[in-house]
Amino acid sequence: MFGLNREVVLKRLRAAVLLTAAWALGVGIAAAGAAPPAQLRYLVIISRHGVRSPTWNSERLNQYAAEPWPEWGVPPGNLTPHGRALMKLLGAYYREWLSRERLLSQQGCGDVGRIYIHADTDQRTIETGRALAETLLPACSLAVHSEPEGSRDPLFDPLPAGIAKPDWEIAAKAVRERLGDNPRHFLDLHRAAFETLRFVLAGGGGAPKKLIEPPEEISVSVTGKSVQLNEQLSVASTLSENLLLEYTNGMQGRDLGWGRLDVDTLYRTLELHAAYADLTRRTLYLARARGSNLLDHILLSMEQAVTGKALPGALGPPGAAVLILVGHDTNLSNLSGMLGLSWHLPGYQPDDTPPGGALIFSLWQQPDTAQFFVRTQYLAQTLQEMRSATPLTMAAPPAEEGVAVAGCESARGSIGCSWETFAKTLQRAIDNRFVSM
Repeated sequence: MFGLNREVVLKRLRAAVLLTAAWALGVGIAAAGAAPPAQLRYLVIISRHGVRSPTWNSERLNQYAAEPWPEWGVPPGNLTPHGRALMKLLGAYYREWLSRERLLSQQGCGDVGRIYIHADTDQRTIETGRALAETLLPACSLAVHSEPEGSRDPLFDPLPAGIAKPDWEIAAKAVRERLGDNPRHFLDLHRAAFETLRFVLAGGGGAPKKLIEPPEEISVSVTGKSVQLNEQLSVASTLSENLLLEYTNGMQGRDLGWGRLDVDTLYRTLELHAAYADLTRRTLYLARARGSNLLDHILLSMEQAVTGKALPGALGPPGAAVLILVGHDTNLSNLSGMLGLSWHLPGYQPDDTPPGGALIFSLWQQPDTAQFFVRTQYLAQTLQEMRSATPLTMAAPPAEEGVAVAGCESARGSIGCSWETFAKTLQRAIDNRFVSM
C-alpha cells in the first residue's frame, strides 16, 4: 500500500470493514434459519495400547540381525515410560475435545461415574488405560476395569477364552481365496520391502538366520488352533513392527535400526507388517471369529446409551458418556475387517494400527428431531508426534480420518449414519456363533 495515498487506503479499509460486516450478517441470518448443531451424546474409543517393548526376548531377536537389538529397560511386551507419556498426551487431547463438545465437564470429578474404561489383562493395556485416565480426568480417581491377572478376556482374546471356536480349515480357505489364483504375485509385490528389511537388519553383513529372505512360494496352513502363513512372512511382520516401536519410542543413534533406519525406510519395511495383518486379521471369516464378541458388546453399549435403559452385555452403567476399550492392533484390524473400514493416515501404511491408535464411534443427536446418528473415525498420533512426545490440542491434533462403515454410508457424509442403519449394519457383521454374553 506504500504506493497509495492516505485517502485511498482509508476508503479501501472502510470497504473491507463493510464487506466483513455484511458477510457476518449473512452468516448470522443463515445460521438462524439452519437446524441447531448436533450434540455429542456418547463416545466409544477402541484403542490400541501405547508404545511397548518387543514381545520377543533378546536371545530370540538377536537370531535375526547381524548386531544385537537395543535394550528397552522394561520386560518384553511391557508399556515403556515413553509410551505411557504418549498415552497421557492422548488422554489430555480427548479431555479437551470432549469438554469442548460439552460431553464432559471442563473441571472437577463429576464425570467419574460417566466414564468406563475396560482394558485387556496385559501390563501394557492396563497401564495404557491408567495413563488415559490420569489426564482424561486429572486428580480424579477413575477406575480401569479388567479381568483377573493371568486370565483371558473374551472381549479381546475370545479364542483361548473358549468363546470363539472357528473351523480352521474354512479360515485357511478364506485366506487362500484372498491370495487369488496367483499367490506369487503377493510375494512379488512385497519383494522390495523384504530387501529393505534385510538391509536394516544385516547392513553389509549377514544375519545368523536367513528367514528375512522372501519365500519362493507362499503357503497357508492350519497349525493347532490358528492359520499360519510362511514363517518368513510372520517373522518379517514382527521385526518390521519392532522397528516402528524403536522409532516411536524416540530411540537415537545405533539404537534406531543400527543407524540404518529413517522414516522412509521404516515406511517401506512396514509394508510387510500391513500385508501380513491384512491377510491374518482382516480376512472376513477370521475377523468375525475374533471380533464378533467385542463388536456385539460395543453395539449393546451404544444401544444402552440411546435408550437410557440397562442392557445385559453393555459395558458401563446407563448414563455413561464415554466407553474406552484398551486392547491390541489385532482387535482394531478384526473390527475393520468385519465392517469394511479403511483408512490411510499420513506416514503410515494403509489400514495401519500404530500404538495408541483408536477406532472411534461417536453417537450424536439432532436437537430438533431427537434422532440419533453415528460418526466413525480413526485417530492416531503421527510418527513425529510420538517420536517427539508432542503435546496434542484441538489446534495441534493427532492425525484423524473419517471412515464409512460398509453398507452404512450416508448421502450427507458430514452427518454420518443414522442409528437405525448403523445398528442393523453391525448386527449383520456380527456372527452370533462367536458371541457370549
